Amino acid sequence: MIVALAANPSIDKLFEIERLVKGDIHRPLGFVQVAGGKGLNVARAARALDAEVTAVALLRGHAGKWLEEQLSAEGVPAAFVWTHGENRSSLSVADRETGGLTEFYEHGSVVPAASWVELMQTVSQSWRSGGWLTISGSLPRGAPDTGYRDLVAEARSAGVRVAVDAEGDRLRLALEAQPEVVKVNQAEARELLGVPTARREEALTSAAKLRDLAGGDGHAGVVTRGAEGVVVAAPDGTLYEGMLYVRGRYPVGSGDAFLAGLITGLDRGDRWDEALCVALGAATANAELAGAGKLDPVRAVALAEQAEVRIV
Repeated sequence: MIVALAANPSIDKLFEIERLVKGDIHRPLGFVQVAGGKGLNVARAARALDAEVTAVALLRGHAGKWLEEQLSAEGVPAAFVWTHGENRSSLSVADRETGGLTEFYEHGSVVPAASWVELMQTVSQSWRSGGWLTISGSLPRGAPDTGYRDLVAEARSAGVRVAVDAEGDRLRLALEAQPEVVKVNQAEARELLGVPTARREEALTSAAKLRDLAGGDGHAGVVTRGAEGVVVAAPDGTLYEGMLYVRGRYPVGSGDAFLAGLITGLDRGDRWDEALCVALGAATANAELAGAGKLDPVRAVALAEQAEVRIV
């Protein structure tokens, strides 16, 4: 059982254009929008992978109604806390000529203290001892800086395993409560640790440091490296390197699909090397379809079989 927290969900929009020119008017060649934010992307991808998953999200206004309807149409089980204001929107612009991606993310409205408390209560009512909680993305404005840390501590005391995908102070504080898995990209690892992460050896060292910060034995540090794959310091201290030599045109949400695949595998009892193959397959399948967290499960399985994971 996986509970995917979406504390700051958004309507994620993707425009495809032939060529991005500053100051010009652009007419998209393609457009898609999904119920997004990292937590909902994780929930959607995990559901596609046939995991037992529930999204828990903070919704508001007309945008919140659309998010609710979209998740229902996609068959993603969810529990919601409603508050005033509007959910945010995020825009990604894909440049076909260069393959580049330009992104715009709103902050979202301030969340009242009472609504944050209600959201935390809803999360704790949704999880199951022995299951997983994923905590992904940003905290809404108005939430306490310690919000993720406190939730990790509460989950672990209830026998729930926790995976965190966040950045900056939110991540730094969450690590104090020792989540089982911390997953970041190499830029987020560099920001947190204050060390270079671009080279393979540097990324491996960073994964080991993340594992230590999360509690050492029994905890894992995961650093995704985009087209260069992933490096992992597993709970038993084993260092892994994973790669999948297939590229997609739509990388938005691939990190979320990776986390969904990893936790789906671990939740069903896969070994770490097996779960990493599932994660790489999900991430790449996501990159092949427009829309964050959307993937073809059959394609994800086929890609997972092509993934290469080895002990370093």
